[in-house]
Amino acid sequence: MSDRLSVTKTYKLYIGGKFPRSESGRSYPVSDAKGKFLANAAHASRKDVRDAVVAARKAFGGWSGATAYNRGQVLFRVAEVLEGRRDQFISEVSACEGVPAKKAESLVDAAIDRWVWYAGWTDKIATVLGAANPVAGPYFSFTVPEPTGVVGVLAPQQSSLLGLVSVLAPVLATGSTAVVVSSAERPLPAITLSEVLATSDVPGGVANILTGRAAELGSWLASHGDVNALDPTGAAVADRVELAKAAAGTVKRVLSVPAEEPDWTRQPDIARLRRYLEAKTVWHPLGV
Repeated sequence: MSDRLSVTKTYKLYIGGKFPRSESGRSYPVSDAKGKFLANAAHASRKDVRDAVVAARKAFGGWSGATAYNRGQVLFRVAEVLEGRRDQFISEVSACEGVPAKKAESLVDAAIDRWVWYAGWTDKIATVLGAANPVAGPYFSFTVPEPTGVVGVLAPQQSSLLGLVSVLAPVLATGSTAVVVSSAERPLPAITLSEVLATSDVPGGVANILTGRAAELGSWLASHGDVNALDPTGAAVADRVELAKAAAGTVKRVLSVPAEEPDWTRQPDIARLRRYLEAKTVWHPLGV
């Protein structure tokens, strides 16, 4: 029998394409569904939230300005790397969610397929949600969807990977950038996803992943003046009213989400894509 002690992992945050320690220096233990210690996760602070928002805003121009086809290719590359680390995700989902390996395998495969599904929408959104408007006059008038900006996402607390992918992928597919607060008790799949993002073609700052408590970090995202939209899925129902009030101070969009986590295995529609888009109508005179 070996006397060797395994290396205890202390994971970091993912901000601006890098892996910094929390500014607070705090971390907290992560256990599996049976209470067995798995690793330590960084406990993000208010300063970390601000840094992540700065990174997301800086990345927004390049990401939203890329062609829809290019964004689709980048997101498809993420799915390729997800597939390459499939076994690790299965192990982490099984441990964190307390489900059998077969069930975890199904959830991971659904998450990979979900990412591919959203990647395929990047160059179709404008056609489906845009319009050429009939006008009485010598003008062209057309409406085009544009990304809303920086989105704060409080990830689902129960579904550590499939739920996370279901709320993050549509943000990126529309051309917006994201600051995500992962599941507090089940953060390992989110941490591994951040490693996937870092080793794919996703530009630094497009997706930023923080580990910590939604009850603490959510209010700072909601009140931040440079966050344009907030997804409160991972917040406790009792906290959502206060989040909406904080968001009202900067007139940001707050998604309407069900009180209980939905069944993430159900086939999605384009509702989440639509929520992260703004409609811009352009008028142009006809040439002579």
